[in-house]
Amino acid sequence: MNFLEVKPGTSVEGDTIKAYRSEKKAPTYTYIMAGVHGDEVEGVYVLDELFKWLQSVDETPCSYIIIPILNVDGYRAGTRVNSHGVDLNRNYPTDSWTSDVREPKYHPGSAPLSEPENKFLDKLFNKYPPHFILTLHSWKPIVNFNGDCEEAAEFIAKYNGYKVAGDIGYPTPGSLGEYAPTKFNSPVITFECPVLAEGKNLKEIWEENEEGLKNFLLSPYVAPKN
Repeated sequence: MNFLEVKPGTSVEGDTIKAYRSEKKAPTYTYIMAGVHGDEVEGVYVLDELFKWLQSVDETPCSYIIIPILNVDGYRAGTRVNSHGVDLNRNYPTDSWTSDVREPKYHPGSAPLSEPENKFLDKLFNKYPPHFILTLHSWKPIVNFNGDCEEAAEFIAKYNGYKVAGDIGYPTPGSLGEYAPTKFNSPVITFECPVLAEGKNLKEIWEENEEGLKNFLLSPYVAPKN
């Protein structure tokens, strides 16, 4: 599969946010993204491996948009938040968005979509509409689903044994998981990799998820719904 680089975004500090789309255009796309939180290197590594693999695959059930690192400033600095101190996964325009700051690491920003990184992502969504989003994070091993994709989450979990959850146990106002299903009718799987501090290295985290994620990205679950 060939990929083309789309017009990039720009971060708070003026760095380039790269994104790629399948050469074959489509009405809707499956998005695969990582680095929403800059300190979650595990998801960035897994996406890098998936992207290299996808480029070697001939036939897929859909066209893809790949965003290797959304929060490029935070990734460079090793911080969850961007250079404005905003948690990008609390900054989307959902009904639940609130300006209340529960903890500094969850700072939602001054307003929904206040951050250039999320403005770029939202622009991509409007130009290349999503029908499915896989966003790679790291916390504790969970396949979190929002929207109509519980079976898809269970499909992945049968390979790695991770917990499947529609609720991670605490409120996430302004999150992508709330935004995309409502605004774009696109389900979201937030795939939480284990963190390096638990003793596994990046290669081991990839290897325990390689089969499940590859099979998932070739499955009917990521195909557009008629």
